[in-house]
Parts: sequence; structure tokens; C-alpha cells
Amino acid sequence: MHDFWNIVILDNPLRSYIIVAATILFVIALKRYLSRLIARLIFRVIRRMGSGLDRSAFLDFVLRPIGTFLVVFVSITSIEKLHFPRQLDFDIYEVPSKTMMHGLASIILIVTFIWLLLRLVDFIATVLRNKARKGGGPRDNQVIVFIRDFLKAILGIIGLLMVLDAVFKVDVSSILTSLGLAGAAIALAAKESIENLIASFVIFFDKPFKSGDYLKVNAISGTVEKIGLRSTRIRTDQKTYVTVPNKQMVDSVVDNLTLRTQRKGELRLELSLSTSAALLDDLISGIREILSIPVIEDKVVFLNDITGSAFLVNVDYFTAPLAIETFNATKQQVNLEVLRLMEKLKISIAGSSTTISLTSMNPGPDAPAAPGASPASRSRPAGPHPPASSGPDAKT
Repeated sequence: MHDFWNIVILDNPLRSYIIVAATILFVIALKRYLSRLIARLIFRVIRRMGSGLDRSAFLDFVLRPIGTFLVVFVSITSIEKLHFPRQLDFDIYEVPSKTMMHGLASIILIVTFIWLLLRLVDFIATVLRNKARKGGGPRDNQVIVFIRDFLKAILGIIGLLMVLDAVFKVDVSSILTSLGLAGAAIALAAKESIENLIASFVIFFDKPFKSGDYLKVNAISGTVEKIGLRSTRIRTDQKTYVTVPNKQMVDSVVDNLTLRTQRKGELRLELSLSTSAALLDDLISGIREILSIPVIEDKVVFLNDITGSAFLVNVDYFTAPLAIETFNATKQQVNLEVLRLMEKLKISIAGSSTTISLTSMNPGPDAPAAPGASPASRSRPAGPHPPASSGPDAKT
């Protein structure tokens, strides 16, 4: 029996194969329980950083990556105890098969480890997003999503560098140095893109606006649909889709109309100069009564100016931040009521009627003749003249 366990197969005794296989099968059989135990230990550490974490949600995120990483790690560690068979030692393009197998195992181990870290980032981001929905608001939600994607990109780069270092034996420090020099050159060539990237951080942390806000920036007015790393997308009033660089969104004056506390309506009346002071007083008092409706919170009506052509009456009123459809309906109602009041008081708009007078003047005999007049017309005396006779009865 002792000789049976010492049978050598592919440069390794049978006992070694059985021990390795038993270890791997043991881990696979207990993977679920071992991964739950490790996940609970990790959860205890994370729970100290903040309260209100859901353990079941945490297990849903990390249970599979932990189990996979555990099986891969134990399998690779166990197989490393075996001697690499000489029968399988060959070269492919001058690369030994042992080196390729070792590199493949390292890649699998690094990928599963990075996967576990990515799932941890997803869990933390989900917890922060739930808290943001309860108290922080949509702006905090956007920042969390942005940071989550940024951390995932960093972890992906770290995983790639680990593969290059462990598998391909590449000097990572030299790569980082080269990337630093190349990064400086790229930074000069992509100056505007970097400025837009920095501006996106400013938008996320300063929070001047969020998706869904109605903005007015430069000559563009519309609703923000997306805030990206390079630009902000706005759906304009004409339903066009405008892309504005984030640097311009930061450097320009941005009017966030969604955050206003009131909506303003205004009416400018230019009244005829024939309107008496008593009628003007009645008109102003009547407009103030018209504006005494519940949706209007504040109002100002006054005779602003007296010009040579009209009386100028200014009407300004403010409502709550109503929907644009409701505000337009209120504005139309006010305008129609003011028109009815003017009709009732018989007050007309300046310039609504114009009188044109034509006066004819007969020049005297000593008046200078018009340019281009004939000598006969200049010597003819003023007054009516009989028409010249013509025909066969005319005298020569």
C-alpha cells in the first residue's frame, strides 16, 4: 500500500495529486460557507465606518467574488506544490510552457481580486446613493456615480499594471515615468479637454445645477439632460440638443431658473394723452384689484412717466414658481381683464388713431415760380382762365 501512494505520475507521487485534489474539492464544497464567513468579517470592518448598512445587500454584492477568489487562490497555491512535469515542458515561440501556465494562473488570480474590489466599490456606492435619495438630493447622487466610475477606472488600470508586472515582467516604474512624460505632452495637446474635465469636478462639487434644471447660459435656454465629464447636454426650448463644454458652463454666468422663488409678469401700457388724470387714477386702482388673486403674491402698479406722446403705466406682478403653463394662463387672464377695464373706462392706447390734415396754399403773382416751370406759366396771371378753344370754330 505504501508503494501505491508513491507511484510517480508525471514527476509527482500519487500522494501529492490526491492531497492537491482533496484540498481543492474541500474548498469547493465549503465555498459557500467559507465565503459567507469571510464576507461577514469584511462587513464588520466596513460597518465600523458607518451605520445603517444592510448585510444582506452586502452579501449579494461580494459573496460570488469572494467564493471565486477563494477557490482560485487555493487551487493555484495547491498546484504550485507539485513539480512541473518534464513531459509538458516545451517552448512556444521561445516561451517555456511553465512560464505560460504560471502567467495564466497569475492573470486569473489578479482578475478575480480586481473583480472583488469592484464589487466592494459598487456596494459602497449603492449605500451612499440610498442615503443621497433620502436626504442629500439628486446632486449628491450624481457625484457618487461619477466617483464610482472614476474609482473603477483606477482599479482597472491598477489591475493592468499588476498583470504587466507579474506576468510579463515589465518594469512598471519605467512605464509610470514614460506615462508622466507622455502625460505632460498630452496635457499640452489636450488642454481644453483637461480644462473641461476639471470643470466637471467643479460642477459636481459646487453643485450650481443638476440634471432636470432649467438654465439660461449665454444665448441658450433649456433643460439639463446630462452632465458628462467633458460637456453638459441641454434640451432647448426649440427641442434641439445642445452640447456645452463644461468649462463654458463654469466660466459663464448661469441663470438657474428652476431655483427661482417667484415668477415675474409685466405689462407696459402707453396711454393716449387725451386720458384725464381721474381716468388714470381709476385705471391704476382697477388694475390693482385685478391683480388681487390668490396666485399673485406681490404687485406694483404706477404711472411711470409722462412723455410727449403717451402716459406710461408700468404693471409688475410676481407669482409662486408655477409651471409655465399655469403661469401663462394667469398672464393671459390678467391681460384680458386689463383690456376690459380700459374698454369700460374708454381709455385708448397712444397712437391708436391718427388725424392727418392737408392744407392747400395758392401762391400770389409775385411768388417765385417752381423750378422747371415754362415762361408762359410764369407770366400767366393768377385766377381762373377759360379753357382754350379748339376745333373748326377756333379763330386763328
